[in-house]
Amino acid sequence: MAAEAGLDAERDAIIAALRPVVDGIAATFGPVCEVVLHDYRRPEKSVVAVAGSVTGRDVGGAMSEIGMRVLARGDQAADVLNYATRTRAGKPVKSSTIVLRDSTGSVFGALCVNLDLGAVGEAHALLGALAGLGPTAAEAPVTTFGNDIDSVVDAILDGHRLRENQSWAGMDRTERLELFRSLDDQGVFAVRRAVEQVAARLGISRASAYSYLSQARAATDPTPAGGHA
Repeated sequence: MAAEAGLDAERDAIIAALRPVVDGIAATFGPVCEVVLHDYRRPEKSVVAVAGSVTGRDVGGAMSEIGMRVLARGDQAADVLNYATRTRAGKPVKSSTIVLRDSTGSVFGALCVNLDLGAVGEAHALLGALAGLGPTAAEAPVTTFGNDIDSVVDAILDGHRLRENQSWAGMDRTERLELFRSLDDQGVFAVRRAVEQVAARLGISRASAYSYLSQARAATDPTPAGGHA
């Protein structure tokens, strides 16, 4: 108990030390930059500091799918640097996610930098047109950024086969387990009430959802039955 309290105090100190860094980075890059500080001890309201407005989040807001994947990987999570994505409104964004660790190596948060590439992209397109160059960049994937964690979970669900009008009843057992495995890999079930939300979207009972989740995890558990980690 005392050790855990000590780690929490350490994590609080790291968060406090990074708050001015959030403002400093955003001020350096100007209005095209947003910096978000996350505390994953409260996944549903992980945003504890934000400067700039690229994704439109506020303090007390939710993590994105990217944060959920960090949660799903736990202490094995690594920094994800200089990746391209888009908001649901189509705004192109370049981002970096740096995980925060305490002295034991446990991941407990992240510092995220988001750059609005809209103006940069327009200038690039203009220069490319003047130079006679065609478009070469592939379209970046969409990421849901929002203050409501339920909307992020819904967006992940919509990104699966259900949006292709395939009903739960139309899936066989393998497909159902694969859906739950994929959702688990994306960190959905690290969020409080996510099982209930997924069950409601699928039209199944909470007990059934928990059962499929348990089976999906058992099917991917590398530890042999009866073995010890």
